[in-house]
Amino acid sequence: MSDGDKMKDFRERVKALEPDRDAVKAQHAKGKLTAEERLDLLLDKGSFTELDAFAELQSSNYDLAAKKRPRDGVITGYGTIGKRPAYVYAQDFTFMGGSMGEMHNRKIANVMELSLKAGCPCIGLFDSGGARIQEGVQALDGGGEIFRLNTMMSGVVPQISVILGPCAGIAVYSPALTDFIFMTKKDSYMFITGPEVIKAVTGEQIDFAGLGGAAAHSSKSGVAHFVAEDEKECLLMVKALLSYLPQNNLENPPLISTADSPVRANKDIAKIVPDDPKKSYDMRDVISEVVDKRTFFEVHAEYAQNAVVGFARLDSRVIGVVANQPSVLAGCLDIDSSNKIAHFVRLCDAFNIPLVNFVDVTGYLPGTEQEHNGIIRHGAKILYAFSEASVPKISLVLRKAYGGAYIALVSKGMGYDKVIAWPQAEIAVMGAEQAVNIIHRKEIAGKDGEKVRKQKVAEYAEKFLNPYVAASQGRVDMVIAPEGTRKSLIACLSMLSTKRDAIVDRQKKYRKHGIIPL
Repeated sequence: MSDGDKMKDFRERVKALEPDRDAVKAQHAKGKLTAEERLDLLLDKGSFTELDAFAELQSSNYDLAAKKRPRDGVITGYGTIGKRPAYVYAQDFTFMGGSMGEMHNRKIANVMELSLKAGCPCIGLFDSGGARIQEGVQALDGGGEIFRLNTMMSGVVPQISVILGPCAGIAVYSPALTDFIFMTKKDSYMFITGPEVIKAVTGEQIDFAGLGGAAAHSSKSGVAHFVAEDEKECLLMVKALLSYLPQNNLENPPLISTADSPVRANKDIAKIVPDDPKKSYDMRDVISEVVDKRTFFEVHAEYAQNAVVGFARLDSRVIGVVANQPSVLAGCLDIDSSNKIAHFVRLCDAFNIPLVNFVDVTGYLPGTEQEHNGIIRHGAKILYAFSEASVPKISLVLRKAYGGAYIALVSKGMGYDKVIAWPQAEIAVMGAEQAVNIIHRKEIAGKDGEKVRKQKVAEYAEKFLNPYVAASQGRVDMVIAPEGTRKSLIACLSMLSTKRDAIVDRQKKYRKHGIIPL
């Protein structure tokens, strides 16, 4: 073949990469973008370099061979997002429903491995019906390679999964192994077995949205961390998330100036938090008032809403926020919130993001259902996550910190570097009324029981329900006025910016890994 023929052949092969117009129309008719359009929205303009473009199906199956096409249903490569490099792959539903065959999976695995070597984020755009049935075990084995790489990459480089269509069968397990999952309200679905299979096996009737739509996974299962109105908003949210994350576990998060004064007083906090400790409020208002303006980026917003977690900036530095939400279940910790917090804490620790707790909690949620479903085991995950975390850990007690929840979110014994309290903070084993009912149960059972109870409650509150008892024992480092919260947190964060944890370093040297209570 002459050089001229080779160039002609090359141009023909490149032309074959162009999307099929009818398939594109069909994708648009569903209200969905193509794989190419999604990558254009995600990556900086002109930055994408495609890899393995000419990879195609290798099966000897005659029917399959007739369908083969370059790319094999997935576009892989690298580019930049906010001028920072990232590896990406985007499944192409217009080719065999984005099904995952041998070469399809090998391409994804290749780009994941390159991401690990380069030390930069890996982002997958999912739109697939699952394993390519016609290829049999070859398709399944490739899935195993992807899952192994997901595991190897965990805690080393950020992994983000964006569900922009169906994600079914073996395809769901890769997103489940990544750090964050994004979905859109209308077109995203995740499930292991579809509605038809469920109906055949159990007789239960349910539609795609009810089974595995964004609402189900963001609020019930907790599988999805973020939900967007549409694909464009979803990809913008991915970009926003990346602005809070480092490229890998050896780097610090990006420092982006917010131009918010580090000495700004929090004058509006008194209006947000009621004087009556029994009245609720929205903790997100407190967080937004304290952190740099318009920087709070909530994670898992719809799931376990009695806890609030997310990223923010303090004096332009990235922090991970963990907070109780008094307006939901009085901010008590339960099974779901324990899982939510533990996952977020471990992620922040893996990527060198300091943790700041906003605490207003009466304890773990009581009840038979919680006990029988394993609150002991799940609640222990918070203890494990915070104990293991070696990043700077700062805890602020706003109103209440009782019992086991105090230990998990505040206790110096857990390794918190700085514990700060407001003057109205109540730090104790339990509230005054509950304590009196136990300690003085015989006295309040008598003739003047109610009078005695009120007297003992007042005595207990005065003696124990203030931050100064804990401060006198060195368990609270600082008692501050609420309006000075921002300034105090920034000062603590600055002093802890060079923190090194020798104990954790020794543990990592001599043990393989701990065994978290799963």
